[in-house]
Amino acid sequence: MKLKNTRKFIAASALFACAGTAFAQGINPVPENVLQLSATGSVEVQQDVLVMTLGTTKEGTDANAVQTQLRQAIDSALTEAKRDAKPQQLDVRTGTFGLYPRYGKDGKVNGWQGRAELVLQGRDFPRITSTAARIQTLSISQVGFDLSREARAKVEGEAQTRAIEAFKTRATELARGFGFNGYTLREVAVNNNEMIPGPRMPMMAKAASVTLMGAEDSGIPAEAGKAQVVVNVSGSVQLR
Repeated sequence: MKLKNTRKFIAASALFACAGTAFAQGINPVPENVLQLSATGSVEVQQDVLVMTLGTTKEGTDANAVQTQLRQAIDSALTEAKRDAKPQQLDVRTGTFGLYPRYGKDGKVNGWQGRAELVLQGRDFPRITSTAARIQTLSISQVGFDLSREARAKVEGEAQTRAIEAFKTRATELARGFGFNGYTLREVAVNNNEMIPGPRMPMMAKAASVTLMGAEDSGIPAEAGKAQVVVNVSGSVQLR
């Protein structure tokens, strides 16, 4: 009887020991001497896309009449703009088109106000500006610049190389600063970004540099700035 109980105890102990070992193996040890860091690489590039927004605002007591006026203004502008449309050089699309109630002091609707916009976008600046100048039913409300996908891709590789080199240099310097000989890479993430200095400014704020020219020229001078294509590399290294 005692022998049978002893065997049961040994079997139970062995099972507990195996379960404990499996549990211990399933827990990752707390990492030691792991350093988190990040670095960036950037390349400045000329913006090559002009984005020009034209719009009009209408108001009145009859919602249908206001909507009709907006539609007529957009239809006329679209007809004029599509004459010069060319893929990637001058792309034409509609922007905001909305109708909103106007309230009086008594809180009741006493009229309607609406706005419609047309967006001219592309790489051919003279084509875009001359087209905008000929559109009579809309006025220029905003001028901005952007970076094409091709221009971004062209310098993205260089920015990435700079970010990786900066990451490696910083990791080496920090490892030595903490008294280690070097490091091994544990994990890393690479993120791309684009930084454009300053927001797009309304046409009114740029009146000094972007103005309508004479009818014989029918153009609007526009000069693009530069953008920075930025790549960020972040991750962790094992100091050794």
